[in-house]
Order: sequence, then structure tokens, then C-alpha cells
Amino acid sequence: MASYNSISVEKLARLTGTPKGPVVIDVRDDEDFAALPSLLPASTRRPYASASQWAAEYRGLWVVVVCQKGKKLSEGVAAWLRHAGAQAESLEGGVEAWTAAGLPLVPVAAIPGANTRSGSVWVTRSRPKIDRIACPWLVRRFVDPAASFLFVAPSEVEAVADRFEATPFDVEGVFWSHRGEGCTFDTMIAEFGLSFPALQHLALIVRAADTDRLDLAPEASGLLAASLGLSRMFSDDLEQLEAGMLLYDAFYRWARDATQEKHEWISHVPKKGRDHE
Repeated sequence: MASYNSISVEKLARLTGTPKGPVVIDVRDDEDFAALPSLLPASTRRPYASASQWAAEYRGLWVVVVCQKGKKLSEGVAAWLRHAGAQAESLEGGVEAWTAAGLPLVPVAAIPGANTRSGSVWVTRSRPKIDRIACPWLVRRFVDPAASFLFVAPSEVEAVADRFEATPFDVEGVFWSHRGEGCTFDTMIAEFGLSFPALQHLALIVRAADTDRLDLAPEASGLLAASLGLSRMFSDDLEQLEAGMLLYDAFYRWARDATQEKHEWISHVPKKGRDHE
């Protein structure tokens, strides 16, 4: 029987990737984690044994706690979090239920800086347009919500990456970049194992807009226009990124929930009333 303070796999999956979703914390023990060293999207691993010491960091936040089966570890940590002032729930069935539902897990080995508490650090060329906004959105929504992004002169990306222990992306000759006909967004989806159908749909649109193949997806022209407009509106790359986060939130929700919805100027008129026009 599900706990009163629990959340279903289906509900958490619907919240994954959305800006108002919960903080997700993985508290599996070392043995269970070693057997499957992957995380639910956008989740963080923390030790269950010291929950009483770190629980206060989440005061006022909505948290979902994940363990192997959704039993003692997640229930106990969630209780400590509530004690510290968080709104905390455990995931019904834990990681086992999530994987049984065929939902994606992110391999920890693929996440740069996965073992640091401060989040991953990425660096790319300044004045982003499409890929260099889409990729940070993907990382923050599905991989590492605490990720930081540095935008620097193109000639300095490699040196900045070296001196500041940052991961370069969307530049030539690095791991996180274009491959074949795909763009960096495609690379990240593949390497992070993010097989959500809506992301696959969005990836086609991003690829079409980023590689000047607008015929691949009818929505690509709109994404290109909006992206170029944002680049003209903001001289600060980080401000542009924040605005772009909302743009990709909207495209993702459309790809997930609204691809079949149509709109016309008389769509608000009941069909019966339109029959008499």
C-alpha cells in the first residue's frame, strides 16, 4: 500500500523536466548504487545516514526522495526533511519501479563533476543562438539543476576549460559537440540516455534550426526566429539564457502535450454556433 507521503512514478515522470518540479534526492545505499550507477533525471545523490545534518538545506522546498524500493531509506529521509521544514515525499517503488516503467536513467559516469556538491561547470562560445541555449536548458532541467555555464570568447574556450575545470561544449574538437548530422543537443540526449519521446521530438526541431535544415520540422523556423530575436534583445549572455529557458520550457511542453492541438480565430465559438454562420 502506498504511503500517504509518497508520489507515484507516473506523476514524477510528468513533472520531470518542468520548471516547477520537485527537487529529487537519491539516497540508495552504496551497494544498490554500485549495482546501478545511474540517477533519475535531474536528481542528486546524498547519504541517507546523515540526513538529519543536511535536511535543513531543503527547508521550504518540495522534495522527492528515492531509494531502491521506496521503503525504509526514502521514508526515513523524507521524514527528516519534513521535520526540517521541507515538503517531502518518497517515490513509490523507488528506482525499481522507475526502471520497470521503462523510464530513462542518467548514467553518473556521463555527468561532468557528478561527485561535486556545487554542480557541473560548462564553458562555450559567447553570443549563443540555438544549441548553446538548448543544451544548458537540457542540462539544468534533466541532468544537473545546479549546473553553471560560462560564455567566453571563442578563442579562449579551451584555455578557460583547462584553467577553471569546466567542460567545453558546442565547439569543434570536443566530446560534447556536433556529431555527423546531429547537433550538440542530440549528443547530450544520447550520452545522458534521455529517451523521453518529447525530447526526441524537440531534438529534431533544434537540429533543424541549428543546422539550417528547416525542412526537417515545420516548427524549426519559429525556433530560429525566436532564438535570433532573443540574441538581439539581450547583450548579456546569461540574461539571454534565462529568457531562453522559458522558450525551451514552452517548446518541451508543446512537444509533450500539445502537438495535436489546433488553433484558429473562431476556435472559441461552440461548434453548434458555427454551423449557423
